[in-house]
Order: sequence, then C-alpha cells, then structure tokens
Amino acid sequence: MELKQALQELRKLEKRKFDQTIDLIVNLKGVDIKKDNISAVIDLPNKIKEKSVGGFLTKKSELVKTITQPEFIGYKDKKMLKNLVKKYDFFIANASLMPSVATTFGKVLGPAGKMPSPQLGILPVESDAKIQAELDKISKSIKIRAKEASIKLIVGRESMSDDQIIANIGAVYNGVVNALPTKRENVKSVMLKLTMSKPIKVEVK
Repeated sequence: MELKQALQELRKLEKRKFDQTIDLIVNLKGVDIKKDNISAVIDLPNKIKEKSVGGFLTKKSELVKTITQPEFIGYKDKKMLKNLVKKYDFFIANASLMPSVATTFGKVLGPAGKMPSPQLGILPVESDAKIQAELDKISKSIKIRAKEASIKLIVGRESMSDDQIIANIGAVYNGVVNALPTKRENVKSVMLKLTMSKPIKVEVK
C-alpha cells in the first residue's frame, strides 16, 4: 500500500482521546544485530514533539537545565540517576567533560540511547550560540540503534498533515537504509501504524 493511502486508512480508525503517534517499522533480513552496528542520527524535515534536554556543562546556562562537574558526585545514587534519565529526552555535553560524563552517567544514558555523541550532543565549544544550535538540531533529529531485526521509530503524530508525515517517513527510511550493511537488500518489509492500531504493510519509494 502506498503511504498516502495507508495514512488515510489509519485516520479512518477509531479516534482516541490523545494525539497518537505514527510509527514506522522497518523489518530487517540478512543482518547480524550483534556484529553489525546499525546506528545513525537522522534529521527530520518536520519536528514531532518538543524535547526536554539536560546539559553537562562547565557553567550554568540559561538555555538548558545544567549539571556542572562539581554536581556529578550527587548522581552516584542509582535512584537519582534513574530519575535524571526519565526527566530528559536527551543530553548535551561539553567535549572536555565527556570522560567524566561517561564514567558517571554512561551506564544509564547508554542503554537509554540518550548519551551525547559526536554526531549529536557534544559541544567542542561551549557558547550560547553553539548550545542553541545543538538544541535546534536535537529538536528535529532522531537516533536509531538496532537491538533486534526490527526497527520501530516515531515519524509523526495524527495532528500533523499527511505531507509532513510522508516527508518524515522518507527521511527516516533513507536514514535507516543508509545505516544497513547492504542497504535496501537488508529490508524485509516496512509497516506503518498508529500507537493503538495494527500495522499496515507499506511501500516506501
């Protein structure tokens, strides 16, 4: 089914009391998840939601809720660490602090997919302009990292227009394909669904 038609079919389903997400599922074949490191940062044409961002910086910033290095010691408590991960969607960090960030927060941020990386979140220079630029980038980016032979990503919300959702799907699909060892040959099937619906098989060109 073509994307436009699939979205029309999904919109005909029972309305829920919340703004459902549009989820893209890319099922893989011929990949070894343990050996093939399938990960990427994808820039979206259209923002899906506001993201809350925390910062590991050398000084307090008015642009982002900041945790400075002297405060790191307070996060040796596991409960505080878990609460921190729940509170923010993503984190940025001054490059010079990354070794300490990795030591203190890595074991929780890594598995949650929220660790700053060279592609997204690490600041070589700490200035308001650089921080704002990184926040803007994060607001329209998603990270993929395959843990199983099926990648599920949020590509939009019901409240967005079909054109906005389709543009996001194109960007996400191409980003996933480019991260695969043998590109489109590793794609078994592609499906689209709402938060509360069954998936529909689609063709992405």
